[in-house]
Amino acid sequence: MKIPQILEDYLDYMETIKGTSSNTVKEYYFDLRTFLRFLKLRFKMVDSSVEFDDIPIDDIDVELLRKVSIQDLHAYISYTDKKRSNSSSTRARKVASVRSFFKYLANRVNLLEKNPAEQLEFPKTDDRYPVYLTLEQAETLLNTVLSVENELYRARDYAIIMLFLNCGLRLSELSSINLDKINGGDNLTVIGKGNKERTIFLNEACVEAITDYINVRPSSPGEKALFLSKRKQRLSNRAIQHMIDKYLQKSGLDPTVYSTHKLRHTAATLMYKYGNVDIRALQEILGHESVSTTQIYTHLDDERLRDAIKSNPLANRKKKSNDY
Repeated sequence: MKIPQILEDYLDYMETIKGTSSNTVKEYYFDLRTFLRFLKLRFKMVDSSVEFDDIPIDDIDVELLRKVSIQDLHAYISYTDKKRSNSSSTRARKVASVRSFFKYLANRVNLLEKNPAEQLEFPKTDDRYPVYLTLEQAETLLNTVLSVENELYRARDYAIIMLFLNCGLRLSELSSINLDKINGGDNLTVIGKGNKERTIFLNEACVEAITDYINVRPSSPGEKALFLSKRKQRLSNRAIQHMIDKYLQKSGLDPTVYSTHKLRHTAATLMYKYGNVDIRALQEILGHESVSTTQIYTHLDDERLRDAIKSNPLANRKKKSNDY
């Protein structure tokens, strides 16, 4: 689809100047495309019979954006809720996209005298605990991979899932691992959000899994990627997701509930629950910019706190008649 020059310039700015990852830029594009289509509906610039996804946006210019008010933005967020059934977290992301776009127009390229999104509030999000695999489920998933007959795929897929479950990598971080970024055998460097490099320390199980895979990894001159596809090219994000879904299903786990991101949650949960990992250390391991993001895992203290209360010497005291 053709996009307006003003949107293309913004996306270029985010990726090349701000260093935003290409995946995040794609999310901005999809969110803002929806927003611009909504504006054309709200300002009655298209016939109501036109399908929403068919509304062209290439004719939108800065003059139209100057007409946008905070009421229009509130109407847009309401539309995403009532007409598109977006969750609170998805609506919050759309707010972030709109705020970033208008901040760019008003403060970076000075195309707007006033930023209508400056006072746009984020919707209240549901406080949800992260979805993760139990230790037993994680073991079952790994054993399912080990049952694969093909030695190459068994070694590759086992190493991938071991890294997800032990190191809490994002999908994009795992797919971007290069052979020359494995340092001294016990740590590697990944590219995280905002193109920031981060060192991941490997435990014994991960070192063994990676070593076993490298021993059978096919030769592919010029290809730096650690994990290769059947065509000896870097394994794509989509291919990894499909592979994980396949093993989840074979393990009796619902791939619509669990995903590569849930494996990341699993690693964080297991470290916090069984390793007594400090929340700040967990923040560094996961590559979270803010510790508030990492605090979703502190709910795991509930079980520990419950056990602590039960250990109180008065926990089993019974009422006696002479207590009254």
